[in-house]
Amino acid sequence: MDKNIRRYSGTELEAMSVAVNYHRWILDRFAPYLGQQVAEVGAGIGSVSKLLLERPLVQLTSFEPSRNLYPRLEETLRGEPRATPRSCFFHERDKSERFDSVVYLNVLEHIADDRSEVAAVYEALNPGGYLLIFVPALQWLYSEFDQQLEHYRRYSPRSLARPVVEAGFEIRLLKYFDIAGILPWFVMCKLFRTPPGGRSVALYDKIVVPAMQIAEGILSPPMGKNLLLVARRTG
Repeated sequence: MDKNIRRYSGTELEAMSVAVNYHRWILDRFAPYLGQQVAEVGAGIGSVSKLLLERPLVQLTSFEPSRNLYPRLEETLRGEPRATPRSCFFHERDKSERFDSVVYLNVLEHIADDRSEVAAVYEALNPGGYLLIFVPALQWLYSEFDQQLEHYRRYSPRSLARPVVEAGFEIRLLKYFDIAGILPWFVMCKLFRTPPGGRSVALYDKIVVPAMQIAEGILSPPMGKNLLLVARRTG
C-alpha cells in the first residue's frame, strides 16, 4: 500500500483468508529465520497473523495502516498476549523498536517506493536479523486484477534483489514459488479477467498446494507465480 493511503480498496483478503495451506507453506520457508521478536507489515485482517502465532514467537507486532482493515485486525488479535496490532505504517513506528525479523507477505508490491521501505527495515532489525519477503512475480502476468489490488509491479529476481542489496542486506535465499499457479492465474486473470474467488482458492489450496509443497521442496522451480526472498542484516 502506498505510504500516503489510509484506506485499502482491494477485494482479495476475504478470498485469500481460506488459503491456509498456502500461507503455512510460505511460513514454513520463513520459519528458520523468524526469531522471537517479529514484525508483520501490512497485516490486513489478520489471517497470516494467526498463522504466525502458531510459531514459537515471543512477540508479534502487526502493522496495518488502513482504517477499514485495522478494526478487523484488532478483533482477530484480541486476547492474544503475544500480539500487538499497530494502526500505522512501518516507517511511522517507534524508532527505538528492534526486531529479529520483518515479514512482508504480498505487501511490498503495494508500496511505490520499495527502496525506502526496505532501507527502513534494515534500521529496524537487530544485527543478524532477517527481512522476509513474498511477492507476485512475472510482469507479463500483470493484469487488471493486479491494478484492482493496487499492485505497482510484479517482480523479477533482479528487480526484487536490487533494493534489498542497496539497503545493505545479504541475500540468503531468492527463489520462485508456486509454478503450478502460473497457468490458472494467466487463464483467469489475463484471459477471462475474472479474479479468483473463495471457492477456487479453497480448491487450489486443498488439492494443488500439498503436492506442490512436496515437489518444490525437492526441486526449485525455474519460474513461479511468486518470489520468496530471505535477506540478512549484516554487522
